[in-house]
Formats: sequence, C-alpha cells, structure tokens
Amino acid sequence: MRPLLPLALALALMLAAPAVAAPPAVDLADKSMAELQAEVAAGQGAYERNLRAYLARGKALDPGLRAIIALNPDAVAQARAADARREGGKGPFGPLFGMPILIKDNIETLDPMATTAGSLALAGNVTGRDAPVIARLRAAGVVVLGKANLSEWANIRSSDSLSGWSAVGGQARNPYDPARSTCGSSAGSGAAVAAGLAAAAVGTETDGSITCPAAVNGLVGLKPTVGLVSRAFIVPISASQDTAGPMTRTVRDAADMLTAMAGGDPADPATAEADARKSDYATALDPDALKGARIGVMRYAAGFHKETDAVFEQALAALKAQGATLVDVPSFPDRDKIGANELVVLLTELKAGLNAYLASTDPDKVKTRTLADVIAFNRANADREMPLFGQELFEQAEKTAGLADPAYLKARDEARRLAGPDGIDALLKTHDVTALVGPTMGPAWLIDPVLKDHYVGGGAGGAAAVAGYPHLTVPMGQVGGLPVGLSFVGPKWSEARLLAYGYAFEQATRARRAPAIGE
Repeated sequence: MRPLLPLALALALMLAAPAVAAPPAVDLADKSMAELQAEVAAGQGAYERNLRAYLARGKALDPGLRAIIALNPDAVAQARAADARREGGKGPFGPLFGMPILIKDNIETLDPMATTAGSLALAGNVTGRDAPVIARLRAAGVVVLGKANLSEWANIRSSDSLSGWSAVGGQARNPYDPARSTCGSSAGSGAAVAAGLAAAAVGTETDGSITCPAAVNGLVGLKPTVGLVSRAFIVPISASQDTAGPMTRTVRDAADMLTAMAGGDPADPATAEADARKSDYATALDPDALKGARIGVMRYAAGFHKETDAVFEQALAALKAQGATLVDVPSFPDRDKIGANELVVLLTELKAGLNAYLASTDPDKVKTRTLADVIAFNRANADREMPLFGQELFEQAEKTAGLADPAYLKARDEARRLAGPDGIDALLKTHDVTALVGPTMGPAWLIDPVLKDHYVGGGAGGAAAVAGYPHLTVPMGQVGGLPVGLSFVGPKWSEARLLAYGYAFEQATRARRAPAIGE
C-alpha cells in the first residue's frame, strides 16, 4: 500500500493534473487477451514476459493515474508457473490462462494483499481467501496482478463524494485526460485497463459502477444479472443490486471472463439459478447478430448533451446498417419513483450486509466490527478519511430498522416492480423488441474537489441496476477526444444476446480508440 500523502499535498495533487511519464516501449498496451493468447500459443510471447511488461508500464504511468492500490508479490511466480505449464503441455489452456488481471479492491483474493474497499479501516484486512468469483477465474488460469483503486466503500459513504477517490489509493485519473474523472466506483479498474496496465479487470456494480467507468474510459463493461456471479467475500452494499463483472478492451474478452466468473455458490442464495443459466458466452458472438433484430431506442435516456447525441445517432445508423430494426421508446413509466425507493433499499441493505461482512473478518486485523464502528473510525481519522466529503449516507444507513422493516420491504418490492416487470420487461413487450439501446453517459468531467462530480447523462442503466438485469456498454465513439459508450439493456439472463449485439456493433464500427497516454 502506498504511504499516504499529507493533506495539503494530496489536495494540491488533486487540483493539478500531474504530468505522466512515458513508459518503456512495449507491444501489448492495447492488445486484447485473445491476441495475447494467440501470440503465446504461436510461440511469439510468454506469460511472464507479458506480466513484466505490464508491471513496467504501470511503474511508469500509475504514479500519475493512481489506478492500482497494491501489486501482488506472487504475480511473477504465478506467471512463471503458467509458462511452465504451457511448456510442459499441462493444459487445458483456455482464453484466460496466464492473463494478468486486476481485481477491484473490494473483492477478496488469497494473495498477500489487503482488501480495503479504499478505507483505512480495512488496511489490515488480509484474508487469505479467494472470493468464489476469483476462485473461478483462478481455476481458468488468470494471474492476479494486483488490486485496483476505487471510490471508497464503492461510493456509498456520501452523496457528495468525489468519484475515484479513496483514502488508501488517492485520486484515480482518466488516461484520456488525467485532469478528468474515471467515474466510479470501479475507477481504477477502468483507468488501468484503458491505459494498458493489465489485460483486463474485475469491477463491481450496485448502480453504474462498472458501466460508467467503462464508458468514460473507452472500455467494454458488463454488469451481469444479479445472481449470475457470486458476491461472497465481496465488501457489500446491496444484496438486491450488487454484482461483479468484467471490464475489458473487447467484447470477446468480456464474454470469456463472464464464462469463467458465472456459476452458483451455496454462500450466495441469489445464485441458485446461475448454473442452469450460464453458458459459454463467446460461442454466441456473431458479427451478423444484429441482422433482423428489433432494438428499442431509449430516447428518454438521450438528449442531455448534443455532442453525445450526435455520436449516438451515428451508432444508431451503424445498428441499422447491420440489419437491425430500430423502434423509438420515448419514455420509461414511473421512472421518477424508482430512485427514492432505491435509496431506502441501499441504505437498509448496506447496514445489514456490511455488518455481516465485517463479522466475517479477522478481529485481530480488522478492529471495526460494525458499520457504527466504521463511522466512529472515520470521525476519529477525519483528516485522512474525510478531507473532501463526509459520511452522511453511512449515518443514515446506521439508523435504518433492518431487513424486516415494512418500509424497507415495501420500497424493495416497489423498486423491483417499477424497474423490472413494469419497466424494462413492459417496454420490451410493448414495443416488441429484444433489447434497449442508449448512450451510457456523457464524456468524463473535470475532477473538482470543491464542486465534486458533474455527471452528464446516465439514464440508460439505472433501471437495469435496480431490477438486477444485465447492462452492457461498448465504446461508440468520442466527444472531444473523450470516449462515450453505447448501452445494451435486456431482460434477466440475457447476457448472451447482449454480448452478441455488442460484438456485432463493435466489429462493424471499431469505435474504440486507445488513449494517447505513454506514446
């Protein structure tokens, strides 16, 4: 873990975008995992060589980006072991084998790194256990390169927070323009993959925390159906909405990661259907998937920024050119009622879930055993934990009445109904479409410690987050040199279809442009 900077210096660094040094020459910064794997299979590369190249690039670039909280001291040995297995023919060698990936630092790994959620309260939380989703990835052969920075506590501590900032990791920055935000809360995951500091990353989302940083960092990001991927040993916010998901440079890489990540877990009852619903998602990828598809256009999620709208219209033209029939969806029923119910759900489930998680940690390493303890810790360490924003959402959560509270149960059921059956499902049926598309977000905004985040747009994925439905974002172009994403939203368990549509769009447009950082 990096030493913490004095407050005055930390604030100065936040307000002035740092210069980013040029990295040593490498040839893998913008390559997909599929390309890297093909090179190794052809004898033109090696896993340890690739890992060391990522580490060298990170050493040059990450001091300016602050995308990585910790590096795994065992990563080189893991990559060397992967090379030995390949040389010895001791397969199987799937698409993720030997690939160095970053893990958002609210997800436990058995490697000797703390899982902090960006908070000093968890600085000693070295658990020595893999979250089941990481165990699945490890079984597929991935090398855990390290832990990615994030918005502290996955952006739930305050409604006035600064995306991408944590007390442990500092302020993450966007590789397309280090003066701009990476969005949150999977901020470091997005920045690192976009900048070529890892082959891919795992993020988590409650509402927008995979798809927003993926969109503003020019990546593919997939928030799966809640219950497709286990949440055990992930620092929680909401049992109703939390999920982990892949953040990659291509749709195929996202499909390969999801194939490995998906599956049931007895420790997470939400995954009861996962084994029956999962598939090999890469097999569904088809450049002609849009031919004959009826797609609903989320007009209600556009209109917030004329330049983003212009890129969105170009994306719609590309969908039509690929054979899709587009149907305008002008409005979302009762959209304004979802947010208030969602907040009740998040705060109530945060207290219950975080208390349960903290109780599962080692009391010798984690002294904060409850949400109330964390609140007290933050107050006692306000100079380091709360120099920029407070913890009013934590304090509101602490006052909630528990999972049996009738007000909570009513809000949960109402939110799910409005977002899912009476929302997304109703729109799909009414307009006879198989998916909805819209602009994910506007471009990244300037980091501003005084006025905080300046989100532009973001209406494409909120209902999917509340309903627990899948949401895929893929690069659709740029505005002023900054990436913007195209969202594909569908009903529960529709990941294969969304990935196929996203793949067809990606292959037709090749819209992603790598950042010029390090050139």
